[in-house]
Amino acid sequence: MPVRQLPETIVNRIAAGEVVERPASVVKELVENAIDAGASRIDIFSDGGGRRKIVIADDGSGMTATDLALAVDRHATSKLDDEDLLAIRTLGFRGEALPSIGAVARLSITTRHAEEPHAWALRVEGGDKTPIAPAALSQGTRVEVADLFFATPARLKFLKTDRTEAEAIREVVRRLAMARPDIAFTLAGEERAPVTWAAALPGAPGQLIRLGDILGADFRANAIEVRSQREGVIVEGFAAAPSLTRANALGQYLFVNGRPVRDKLILGAVRGAYADYLPRDRHPVLALFVTLDSREVDANVHPAKTEVRFRNAGLVRALIVHALKEGLAREGRRTAANSASSVISTFRPGAAPSASPANWDWRSSPSYPAGGSAGFATPSFAERSQAAFDVGAPSADVRPHDIAPDLLDRPLGAARTQIHETYIVSQTRGGLIVVDQHAAHERIVYERLKASLDANGVQRQILLIPDIVEMDEATVERLLARADELAKFGLVIESFGPGAVAVRETPSLLGKTDAASLLRDLAEHMAEWDEALPLERRLMHVAATMACHGSVRAGRVLKPEEMNALLREMESTPNSGQCNHGRPTYVELTLTDIEKLFGRR
Repeated sequence: MPVRQLPETIVNRIAAGEVVERPASVVKELVENAIDAGASRIDIFSDGGGRRKIVIADDGSGMTATDLALAVDRHATSKLDDEDLLAIRTLGFRGEALPSIGAVARLSITTRHAEEPHAWALRVEGGDKTPIAPAALSQGTRVEVADLFFATPARLKFLKTDRTEAEAIREVVRRLAMARPDIAFTLAGEERAPVTWAAALPGAPGQLIRLGDILGADFRANAIEVRSQREGVIVEGFAAAPSLTRANALGQYLFVNGRPVRDKLILGAVRGAYADYLPRDRHPVLALFVTLDSREVDANVHPAKTEVRFRNAGLVRALIVHALKEGLAREGRRTAANSASSVISTFRPGAAPSASPANWDWRSSPSYPAGGSAGFATPSFAERSQAAFDVGAPSADVRPHDIAPDLLDRPLGAARTQIHETYIVSQTRGGLIVVDQHAAHERIVYERLKASLDANGVQRQILLIPDIVEMDEATVERLLARADELAKFGLVIESFGPGAVAVRETPSLLGKTDAASLLRDLAEHMAEWDEALPLERRLMHVAATMACHGSVRAGRVLKPEEMNALLREMESTPNSGQCNHGRPTYVELTLTDIEKLFGRR
């Protein structure tokens, strides 16, 4: 078959296949054009998931008649001053969006420039454009796209339901609205009630307001401001406290020079920064904005401009990790689970028995005395509810006169009692705090191990008689292959024949530990490691596992001075609001919250 030149209509439709993947792609391109035109308000309407109609209206600068005629031709753009593709300062620059849309749909553009006496209109249907004609419009540009893919019916088969396509449009608008809080957005359509995001004030406060409007009040209440800067690269934004997480990474938003993008490098940096705070199956919620010279980032690597390539990717990753770690360390004791509202929501009125009062046997109540009595009165509702609080005698008790008054002014207060040999109850001037002793001490030991490693290495204790741990040969080989990494944390092992390991030295911070249990847990974690996992992260996994084995266990009775010592260590330990697995180490109730529970407020 000889080589031939393709007709322009076919060329445009092929290009449309790259740019216009679905209705959300059309919305993205048109809203980006509105932003580049300097709009302060953008209205988006869709019908049939964008398949039947999409309307984008803005109050931007508009176009002259001459510009409008060129705008629907391929590779015609007003956004490049010269041929330098490294100096891109706008969201659009390819000049393919409008001709690609016009090639597969019925496109109508009405626009008015400030220097024009009136507006102008132009239509493009399946690649055929009509002459420009006068029109009525007070300001900006209005673009209408109808019957998407009517010129390429095969593409319609690949679209999903109207609801799914409408949700994709909503997600595109959400991302663009997060990137530009200074612009007001309105999103409406048959599939949804109209939603408006008003323009916010400039700077971080306005940015947080817009993020809270889109990501929810929970994010706004738990957002931590982060910022880092070096060599002309700025990373800033907001990250949620570690206890506000999701089951996937869809709650992570990245913007590079105002452009919403997805980048595996960034996702990896976020995962590394939160590794000390979250379980492996949970993901944080955050929005990060990277600003750098346009020559240091290539936005021309994807037809839809959803990916970028950094000239110095290592610097960007390091700044993201530093910004997140610094912010999380600064707000180390903040967690969503610590908030009084979360705690109060777990309280419910004392549930009466499921059976009706007539059938309920009050003799089964804990209030009924042993042995019973014919003259014993029917228990009141309060007595029935009291069963929910019957937790037995406290494990340890601290009398009021034993408490130094100044301890009540400390952030975590003064220990009052220990219940179930697991939880410490402390009193502050303004309320009470319940501490999980194992989770709290686990974080303390973990931070000590990290600090010791950074200073002069983990101190070791030599065992007089080595512990011999028997395991299957595959597990032994896995442990021995990581012996050098384990030795960095003071755990020295060596082979002791087939299927056995000898433990020669252990970290002194752990004290007396169960070497067999520790090695088995380490081996399980190592089985999940990828060779691509950085050495630093592997070492932190080892430290976290050791900390869990070297901390105060649940079920251990603590003396009053031990409880208070643990509270004081928590106050001086970074990130003490969560254990190494992302769980909260304490919950807090203010006196006001307690009074609400009892109807005093």
